[in-house]
Amino acid sequence: MTIQDRIQLRPHPLTELLARLLAAHGCSAEEAAHVARHLVEASRSGHDSHGIVRIRRYHDWLQSGQLVACAPFAQVADLGALMQFDGGDGLGQWAAHRATSAGMQRAQDQGAAVVLLRRAGHIGRVGAFAEQAAEKGIISLFFTNVAGSRLVAPFGAAERAASTAPVTVGVPQANGRHFILDFATSLVAEGKALVAAKSGGTLPGDALVDANGALTGNPAVLYGETLTAPTPNPRTGDGALRSFGGHKGSGLMLACELLGGALTGNGTNGPAGHRFGNGMFAVFIDPAHCDNPGGIAGEIAEYLAFVNALTPAQGHDAVRIPGDIERELRAARADSVPVAAAVWSDILAIADDVRLAVDQGSLLAAEPAGV
Repeated sequence: MTIQDRIQLRPHPLTELLARLLAAHGCSAEEAAHVARHLVEASRSGHDSHGIVRIRRYHDWLQSGQLVACAPFAQVADLGALMQFDGGDGLGQWAAHRATSAGMQRAQDQGAAVVLLRRAGHIGRVGAFAEQAAEKGIISLFFTNVAGSRLVAPFGAAERAASTAPVTVGVPQANGRHFILDFATSLVAEGKALVAAKSGGTLPGDALVDANGALTGNPAVLYGETLTAPTPNPRTGDGALRSFGGHKGSGLMLACELLGGALTGNGTNGPAGHRFGNGMFAVFIDPAHCDNPGGIAGEIAEYLAFVNALTPAQGHDAVRIPGDIERELRAARADSVPVAAAVWSDILAIADDVRLAVDQGSLLAAEPAGV
């Protein structure tokens, strides 16, 4: 985004506005506030693809019934070390937060826990749940899929066969500089293609593949004729996103479909059609139950400090660990968050649609110095 096609908004009033928009669709105050906060924090962390841009889709999905407000969150299995939950097609961030909380508590009680979550609406930035666990000293691992979202071509293919399928790992540090590895197994997340579509931009030239198998950075191959629609539909194009990292990244992507999709009961993106929703396979470990927990914490801290202290390569000002960039951006965006002008227009249109008055002056923030 350039300065000309974005505006700066104040995070707290924006969170309150998004919560009001969700509550207008029948969401409880608690779930609306949680999801709104998740969206704004994702954008503050630099992950616009999983942030404020998503509100238009949530609005449309809540209207159509694809997302269910106040959906039941049900525990369908409890085997001690393994728990399984059903999100009832509700707001995914709220379901994943609750499943993560249950897994953390079980890990604190008995050392480790496996959690399976199915039928959760879009759960957003999975790194947020790794951060949630890390804040309590819990190590976490997530394999996630998106059923009903066949968008990505595996290595060597020119056709779609998987979702963007993120992998996430969280390792806590006592100083709060947690190791948070969180990435889509597609070369770029679909939300980044959505941001490009909304801003009229392009993606890296090898991020997508067209119907003929040629590499391209044009999001039109993903969205087709809906590219300029208020809600571009990534299922209408005849091209695909590509998996990252050649055959290795493609293998991780397929593992997410098997673990996050098949094992959880959420469904994979194979020939059978499944309702849209996230499946999440998660493992939680409390190192306090392991031998010499202080030694574990010390080893983690020593190693990550060693990595941070390495000599930067040319073109880099520092060596960072996963999670550093997000923390730096959140600090820089404490008072204002950049939002594409088209997304702001969407927010105002949604507010008008649900008959909510918006005091625009209370939301607008100054452009940060030095931008």
